[in-house]
Amino acid sequence: MLNLAGIVEDSIVDGPGIRVTVFGQGCPHHCEGCHNPETWAFEGGTAMEEEQIFSIVQSNPLARGVTFSGGEPFAQPEGFCKLAKLLKEKGYEVASYTGFTFEELLDGTPAQKDLLSYLDVLIDGKFELKYRSLELVFRGSSNQRILDVPASLAAHCAVEQTAPRWHGQY
Repeated sequence: MLNLAGIVEDSIVDGPGIRVTVFGQGCPHHCEGCHNPETWAFEGGTAMEEEQIFSIVQSNPLARGVTFSGGEPFAQPEGFCKLAKLLKEKGYEVASYTGFTFEELLDGTPAQKDLLSYLDVLIDGKFELKYRSLELVFRGSSNQRILDVPASLAAHCAVEQTAPRWHGQY
């Protein structure tokens, strides 16, 4: 079960192509200038089963990727992991935003590490208002990284995503 702030069924701003974006409810980071401060409170939101969310994703025949956002997806790692596993089994590309760094997640809880194992891409790091740029693709501030998660896990360190599509080149 996930506690959600909402779902956008046809996003073009949370990763390349047409994606479904799932917004978790609750965030411990409270970044100054946050784009979604209404998702900070852990109370509220809408409880949804992972299978129900998966059905919503499958109802969009154009979506090839899913992005987890928030709030903080890694504050609900068990539910997002279950959803990511369902998505990966059907061939979806799975990306997630997080205010944590990859390094913090490697030292995180077992459930956070499990969620990492089902991701293709991680946009990590807190939004920092002093590094904000409207010219960045799929990031809000220049301290945030777009990481290739399978390569990062294999190397045991952060490996930047080099696919041109994740940098606005198609």
